[in-house]
Amino acid sequence: MTITESRTLEQRKRDVLARLERETDIWVASADGDGMPCLVALWFVWDGESVWVSTRITNPTGRNLRDGARTRLAFGDTQDVVLIDGEVRTYGGQDVPAAAIEAFRAKTGWDPREDSAAYAFFQVRPRTVQALHGVHEMRGRYVMEDGVWAV
Repeated sequence: MTITESRTLEQRKRDVLARLERETDIWVASADGDGMPCLVALWFVWDGESVWVSTRITNPTGRNLRDGARTRLAFGDTQDVVLIDGEVRTYGGQDVPAAAIEAFRAKTGWDPREDSAAYAFFQVRPRTVQALHGVHEMRGRYVMEDGVWAV
């Protein structure tokens, strides 16, 4: 393995924010009350403070996000990883802020409220964010801790 120079915290944060704007899909990890894990890819929107996803409230991911109120989100392969641990707030289709719906529709071309009444929106507020390009960037990988950007 070739070791390359590690990015600064500032560059890692810029890279994370660029991916949050650019990417369309994000891996969403959750668990039920018994600890049974669930991992799915969902469309998402970043509003500058939170990640918004939408899924049916009746499927395992929807129930887990609602009941557990925590998730881990992820981008990338093992050489370009972003991990976001966050707190989840659940909104029914009638309660979700209009700005979140419009941003979701603008980015994905889809309004889940028009698809089925069973869809809910989930606001994920990041508590920790890790960013690394390979094992040589393990040190300094936390660009956010306790909900505060490191830079």
